[in-house]
Amino acid sequence: MSSSTPLGAFLRARREGLKPQDVGLPEYGRRRVKGLRREEVALLAGMSSDYYVRLEQGRESSPSPQVIEAVARALLLDDEAADHLRRLARPPELRSRPPAQEQVSGQLLQLMDGFTRSPAFVLGPALDVLAGNAMADALHEAFSPADNLARMVFCDPAGREFYQEWERAAHSCVAELRAAYGHDPDSTRIAEVVTALSERSPEFADLWGRHDVKSKTQEGKYLRHPRVGDLSIRFSALTVNGAPGQQLVVYQAEPASPTAAAFDRLSEGAGAPRAEQVTTG
Repeated sequence: MSSSTPLGAFLRARREGLKPQDVGLPEYGRRRVKGLRREEVALLAGMSSDYYVRLEQGRESSPSPQVIEAVARALLLDDEAADHLRRLARPPELRSRPPAQEQVSGQLLQLMDGFTRSPAFVLGPALDVLAGNAMADALHEAFSPADNLARMVFCDPAGREFYQEWERAAHSCVAELRAAYGHDPDSTRIAEVVTALSERSPEFADLWGRHDVKSKTQEGKYLRHPRVGDLSIRFSALTVNGAPGQQLVVYQAEPASPTAAAFDRLSEGAGAPRAEQVTTG
């Protein structure tokens, strides 16, 4: 993890990702810095260069909301990145959140087991797979183990076969982890995952340094399962009330589609739901 402040690291990365022409500034001669200069961002935000330098260096601990909004506009941040900036700018005592829960409730486990034709699993803030139903276990059977989505994408050889659009999956995975980091920059678990993956995967380290932010919502995915073939899925990610940081992710297939047929074949090889395991055990 970077030794600079979370706010300063984010500002520097987003500044370096912009070119003068992106913000309507002229570009003269050879530039010695990557992206925009600090004084250019300060000019666009309507503040002194010294003040902006203090923001990046972590020497300004309580910027006003007006300053943060001006910087967000100067750096052309979209809504989610601007929200991320606002969270990082809060004093530590105001951005604290309840500790993330790793235990999945019995009610949620039962709900997932009810999805007999849809893979469903619960993620923690660091993209740890906390629990899954039998279909999720069958879907991820090529991974050893299916323990953390980020590790599965970047460090498991099965990842590049499983995710047909691997680069898209990699970008999305890191942006989701970065969004979770914005909610809890002091998270020990997120720091552990980021450190481990940065050491093992230069691609992860490069993407993490870009500071892209995107939470998991609803999208399509293209997967390739070693047993049932290509899958075109939709997924939903739902916040779990009462369990800070947990998300329920459900993969679905279009009715009467080849993916639905593949899910049927996948379910035939899936293990019994927990309730059946207890009953028959």
